[in-house]
Amino acid sequence: MEKTNVMRILDQKKIPYTPYEYSEDTTDGESIAAILNKDPNATFKTLVTVGASGKNYVFVVPVNMALDLKKAAKTVREKSIAMIKQKELLPLTGYIHGGCSPIGMKKPFCTVLHESSLKFETITFSAGRVGKQVELDPKELIRLIGCSTADICEEKQ
Repeated sequence: MEKTNVMRILDQKKIPYTPYEYSEDTTDGESIAAILNKDPNATFKTLVTVGASGKNYVFVVPVNMALDLKKAAKTVREKSIAMIKQKELLPLTGYIHGGCSPIGMKKPFCTVLHESSLKFETITFSAGRVGKQVELDPKELIRLIGCSTADICEEKQ
C-alpha cells in the first residue's frame, strides 16, 4: 500500500497504527465502516468549521453521528460556528473532501475529538486520502495533535 503523509507522520513519531484501503468510489463514512468491518461508533470523520470570529476549528466525530454546531461553538468559546465551504477545504487544510484527516493539515487548528472515542481501544479515520484509513489508539491521536475531547454531537434520534 502506498503510504500517505498521515502514515509517514505516524511512522516518524513511532505511533503504531493499522492502515486500510478501500474503493475510492466509497465516500460516506458509514459505508466505509461497513466495508472495513468496523463499528461505525469507532469510525470517525473530520469536519472543518469556521467560527463567528473567523477562526477555523476541526471536529472529529463518529461517522454515524452529526456535529451539534451549538455544542461545538460552546466548546471552542465561539458565538457560532458553521461548516466551511467545500472549495475552501483543500487550500486551508491540504486535504480534499472525503480524505480529510486530523493529522498532517497545512497548519495546526484547534481540534476537538468526540468524547466517545475514549471508550474504544482504537478508532479509525481518514489517512489523508480518499480510499485510505488508519486505525490507532485515540489517546495517541490526542497526544500527537494536542486535541481535546468533548460532547460535540447531536443526540441520536
